[in-house]
Amino acid sequence: MIEWFTWLQVGVAVLAGLLCLVLGLLGRVPNDLTLGATALVELLLVGQLVVSIAAPFAGNTASGSLLEFYTYLVSALLVPVAAAAWALIERSRWSTVILGGACLAIAVMVYRMFQIWTVQGL
Repeated sequence: MIEWFTWLQVGVAVLAGLLCLVLGLLGRVPNDLTLGATALVELLLVGQLVVSIAAPFAGNTASGSLLEFYTYLVSALLVPVAAAAWALIERSRWSTVILGGACLAIAVMVYRMFQIWTVQGL
């Protein structure tokens, strides 16, 4: 995994999560900004999927459990889609808070995937 890409993902997910949490707690319903932030998190996760598939061909192998890694990756790919879909259906301030929680959960999963891929073997 490329370290700067991982930290970019974690940073975007944390910022998107905080943005959604603050807007939700201020009583705002999901708007284009919160849904766009979640979409950006999802795009970065798709990028990570491509990198994780291509990495073994470049000689970079996971040093942790591949099952755990790909479980986190699949979860991270599904959670923002489900949260954004629910936010569009629900259209309440609490759905914006759920979007924020989803993005923060994604940040934790991405960091854990980074640990599995690079740190555990050291």
